Amino acid sequence: MLPSQSSLVEAMELDSIVVSLGSLDRRLVCLALVGAVLLWTVAARLSQFWRLRKFHGPFGTGASWLWHSCAVLSGNAHRWYGDVTEKYGSIARVAPNVLITSSPELWAHINAVRSPYMRASWYYHCSRFEPGKDNVFTDCDNNSHDARRKKMAAGYSGKENPTLEASIDTQILELVRLIRSKYAARAASHSVSKPIDLAAKLRYLTLDVISDVALGQAFGDLKADADVNDYLKSLEEGLWMSNTSWGLGISWLRDVPLLGKAISPSEKDERGFGKMMGHTRRSVRERMLQPTDLRSDMLSSFIRHGVKGEDLFHEVFEQILAGSDTTAASLRVIMLYLMTHPRVYIKLQAEIDEAVRVEVAPAAPSIISDAAVKGLAYLGAVVREAMRVHPPVVNIASKIVPKGGDVVDVDGKEHFLPGGTLIGYSAWSMHRNNRAVYGDDADVFRPERWFISDDAPGGKEKLARMIKTNDMIFGYGRWHCLGRNVAWIEMHKTVFELLRNFDFELAHPHKSWTIHNRFGLFAISNMWVQVTER
Repeated sequence: MLPSQSSLVEAMELDSIVVSLGSLDRRLVCLALVGAVLLWTVAARLSQFWRLRKFHGPFGTGASWLWHSCAVLSGNAHRWYGDVTEKYGSIARVAPNVLITSSPELWAHINAVRSPYMRASWYYHCSRFEPGKDNVFTDCDNNSHDARRKKMAAGYSGKENPTLEASIDTQILELVRLIRSKYAARAASHSVSKPIDLAAKLRYLTLDVISDVALGQAFGDLKADADVNDYLKSLEEGLWMSNTSWGLGISWLRDVPLLGKAISPSEKDERGFGKMMGHTRRSVRERMLQPTDLRSDMLSSFIRHGVKGEDLFHEVFEQILAGSDTTAASLRVIMLYLMTHPRVYIKLQAEIDEAVRVEVAPAAPSIISDAAVKGLAYLGAVVREAMRVHPPVVNIASKIVPKGGDVVDVDGKEHFLPGGTLIGYSAWSMHRNNRAVYGDDADVFRPERWFISDDAPGGKEKLARMIKTNDMIFGYGRWHCLGRNVAWIEMHKTVFELLRNFDFELAHPHKSWTIHNRFGLFAISNMWVQVTER
């Protein structure tokens, strides 16, 4: 081989070695990076496990999210949480960095008006209906949240909405008209009623009430006896998607630029959630062009107190979503427990009939006033008891323990909660299974438990504790539900008027309804009943 040829071969071999080494270096770098990520992940999980090692929970929850994902995706997360706190105590572990509590005292401490705890974006941002945009429910900054609440408090309270009760009355009358005209059998006749899915009709009512109250015009589901524009169908689909993405841990995808917008509803949609958003935005824009003194309702109150722009749209739309879902669930629960407990049903109906006889309530078709219905003690006990034994809202509502941690006393034992830990609550345990507050028969529907004599030893204190705990269904302190006043009026009036005008019985007692927990709210359907006029 000539010298020049030999040199060429050697150079080629050297280049080959360099390329091989370069390729090997890249592989080593990649392996090193993968190894570093794995080590960091393992170290982070070990750190989380160690930080909360004193809190017990189902197998694997100290190192894996699998148990929690299964709970959420099961549609029965509230029962899973309830079982955990029953087995492992008032503070239990459900994921590597997530605790839940069934202690009313601890939950009150966490949610106090001046609490240093903050909402956990891990949970609350899954409720955003537009990527990156908040409302009073999804805002996780305490100062911003408090400012929002202050601007909207007067509108929700009814102080600046003199037509609030009249709007509710109008829609209750529409519900009574619908049932009487299309479904109820005549009293003392041999006619057969047409089965009615009460779950659907109650949802029509609550959506029409809140759209009337919030926008000044009802969506019209009761008049149409239909889910106009598939709004309700879309709301349930939205809840299912939020629940699924939260359970799988992929809700962050909505915050990815371009992708988030592509997978979110559009106000240009011809039906469903997007159309509902578009309808609400147009209504808000129209009202912003009008002087607020032309009418006094929630929307006008929000505007007068400085809610504007995108914030105004988002607050009004959130009001419609939350106000219709939670109140509908409450009414369904109340009516189901009445129909499945004849003794309570008969006793409540007797109280209602007596109120009509002594003219506490005006003759039909007029609606009983809020002031009068508040005086019906047994009705008040039934409403409280139904929501206690089957809480209509079972959000985990996680908060973040402040930096530096917090020392708390629960059940006479001191616990340290490390800073950065997420802690939520188990509604099922705190309300339905809470024997320490409600007695040994806490899981039984018994409205009479709310009648405690002042003369009984510790009676006043016991009742006060029961009421305080029961009220936490609507949140507490800094995060207390703004819409409670509206829901409270609507629930009591609706139950009164339904039982005044009709007799209800389950069409299929062996399967009273279909129910699934979707992100802490209940999707309920197939609540078929037979109705007879009274």
